Amino acid sequence: MIMTAVFVFIGCTVWTIVHSFTKSRLLPKLDFVGLDQYERLWGTRRWLVSIENLAIYGICSLVLSLVIGFTLAALLDRKIRFENTFRTILLYPFALSFIVTGLVWQWILNPDFGIQSVVRGWGWESFTFDPLYNPDIVIFGILIAGIWQGSGFIMVVMLAGLRGIDEEIWKAARVDGIPTWKTYIFVVIPMMRPVFVTALVLITSGIVKVYDLVVAQTSGGPGIASEVPAKYVYDKMFQAQNLGQGFAASTMMLLSVVIILIPWAYLEFGGKKRG
Repeated sequence: MIMTAVFVFIGCTVWTIVHSFTKSRLLPKLDFVGLDQYERLWGTRRWLVSIENLAIYGICSLVLSLVIGFTLAALLDRKIRFENTFRTILLYPFALSFIVTGLVWQWILNPDFGIQSVVRGWGWESFTFDPLYNPDIVIFGILIAGIWQGSGFIMVVMLAGLRGIDEEIWKAARVDGIPTWKTYIFVVIPMMRPVFVTALVLITSGIVKVYDLVVAQTSGGPGIASEVPAKYVYDKMFQAQNLGQGFAASTMMLLSVVIILIPWAYLEFGGKKRG
């Protein structure tokens, strides 16, 4: 595993970064051009749109996945009837591939035979719901599919954390007359900090590499309204045959992950050593 990590992951990462400073086209070559690829990258409107979409998708996905996942887990933790059935149903979307999920939601959100068509068939002729065809809100149509697929998994992670809370804490809270919602906010959630960190890492990793949903639902359209960085990298490397530009974009994606992980790792591990 150490050899794999060093020679495959680290080695390929260094190789990619080095070639991002070259003018590699169809094949990689060490013909250095300095920061030209990065200047061209940040001067491209398609890349800027993809970064904006990733930011919107990432923030909304992070918040909604945590809120929905924890809420569902808290409800199931009340030991309701048919808990196993509900847990299976809620987790089922996670078993599907992103391509399948994207195609299903493409059909559901299609204005000709999806939600909009059904509601209009009920008599509400003015109802409009076509996010995948509206460039201003298309990223939210993709977000719906992402939340639908990922919330169940986060629910299971949170439920495992809730089941690890000592039952005596709940008994003490009831004896002291503390409302349930206050117990969750001031006692349970702080105790579940490692669980939230795990969920945060899982969600963030999925956000950065989001690609399948976009391809399945919109292929980046309308126009370039739903472009994301991962799709930009793929298109530049395998369709435009511009490896240098694809390497530069993938390096910027790596940099964004590093910017997030280094402060987290410092606060999570560095502070504990000093304490």
